[in-house]
Amino acid sequence: MPGRRRGGHGGEVELSGSNGDDNGAAGPAPQQISLVRLIFSCMVAGGVQYGWALQLSLLTPYVQTLGLSHALSSIMWLCGPVAGFVVQPCVGLWSDKCRSRFGRRRPFLLAGCTMICVAVIVVGFSSDIGHALGDTKEHCSVYHGPRWHAAIVYVLGFWLLDLSNNAVQGPARALMADLSGTHGCNAANAIFCSWMAVGNILGYSSGSSGTWHKWFPFLLTRSCCEACANLKGAFLIAVVFLLICLVVTLIVAKEVPLGDPAQSGAKLNSKDGQAQSQNEDRVSFIDIFKAFKNLPPGMPSVLLVTSLTWLSWFPFILYDTDWMGREVYHGNPSGTPAQIDAYDRGVRQGALGLLLNSVVLMITSLLIEPMCRKLTPRIVWVISNMTMFAGMAGTTIISTWSIRDFHGSVQNVITADGEVRAAALATFAALGFPLAVLYSVPFAVTAQLVVNEGGGQGLCTGVLNISVVIPQVIIALGAGPWDSLFGKGNIPAFALASAIAFVAGVVGMLKLPRLSRKNFKSVGMAGGH
Repeated sequence: MPGRRRGGHGGEVELSGSNGDDNGAAGPAPQQISLVRLIFSCMVAGGVQYGWALQLSLLTPYVQTLGLSHALSSIMWLCGPVAGFVVQPCVGLWSDKCRSRFGRRRPFLLAGCTMICVAVIVVGFSSDIGHALGDTKEHCSVYHGPRWHAAIVYVLGFWLLDLSNNAVQGPARALMADLSGTHGCNAANAIFCSWMAVGNILGYSSGSSGTWHKWFPFLLTRSCCEACANLKGAFLIAVVFLLICLVVTLIVAKEVPLGDPAQSGAKLNSKDGQAQSQNEDRVSFIDIFKAFKNLPPGMPSVLLVTSLTWLSWFPFILYDTDWMGREVYHGNPSGTPAQIDAYDRGVRQGALGLLLNSVVLMITSLLIEPMCRKLTPRIVWVISNMTMFAGMAGTTIISTWSIRDFHGSVQNVITADGEVRAAALATFAALGFPLAVLYSVPFAVTAQLVVNEGGGQGLCTGVLNISVVIPQVIIALGAGPWDSLFGKGNIPAFALASAIAFVAGVVGMLKLPRLSRKNFKSVGMAGGH
């Protein structure tokens, strides 16, 4: 029996009811699996996040050593949100309707993770590929100028990596939703978030290590010195870890194929019926945009607050380790040897800060469910946005403090003050709480709205991703020129992010749907519903 609801922003939403599918494909019956099996079914999230952590911590600094300026380095992130805008909804809806005997989500996970492995190898070995294509033959310890062939290869690999990550994220979260059953959507999201935290911890630990070139000395070449060899080593480990996680998920996550007669009772007895089924499974862009009108009430507000929240996060995500190298350690990736060394040390310390951030994220992810049941998801989300406001304001204060104490410009001072470094690491760690909320609560709220109203779980997850990629487009296009306009490194973008986080908190308080606390844990999420 459909649950009652008062749609929109202020009414309470009851979370029991319709199990229909408005996308035209009957979802398989919900499966009841053990908690241990659910945990290992989500393991692929850890493997994907391991590589994503390396991408976030190392690649923006690394591309500047190949010749891209600080102002232009944000532009290379543009392909990710553009691909996500198209790929996530398409893959989400296609996976909702997929009739493979291997299940609806696992074929997409296999294809996407294979592409990630290829992209990671291309990015890691971009300097060597560029050298083979005609870049300078001087040794990397002597030549510090641009290497444009390597930069082009790197950007192409980076874009493939972003596209592949987008192709995996939707099916991975939808698989979690399909299998959660009576464990509940928030418990499943907490497990998913915990695996992401594990991937972050391992990835940032790998990125902060400066010893991979010692473990794998064959990675050192004429075009790839220590910092580059460390990146290659970390990425090769990422490939191995991702493949292990993928295999575990493919084995443990036993999906019921869509349209299985044993589950749905709808057996196709004729060629005409099979042809009709195949026609129904074809998905076009028109189908995708038509499906937007079936989004549950309250979803537009979730999309708005998600967009504002991510808009406040992306400057830090793109430039966190670069900020540590420039503003805290006062290095320059294209400066003197001493400045380059200071910058590299700052980047590694930034990766250490992200490691602390991930530890806090993992601990917080275990507390989100009781917090949401105590305070409601809306209040928890608002508190996280206000924490982000304080944290980003803190980064601007730390930057100003660092520059003032050294009485020099960001580019000319190459020493790091111990107190400034400690404050920066503490800020990294504190931001683990709002990041845990951002990784979990929007998806849990979306899943519960879908359970209440019906609709495709994969589609709604993909649509939610649009509210993530649009802010990334804005930041990718605007962050570099914005910083260059003020001539203050990363400080202007971080100050603007602080203001946006405050606005996100206010809008969230006024607009987010008021979900019932008592049902926040108990509602399961059946795939295709």
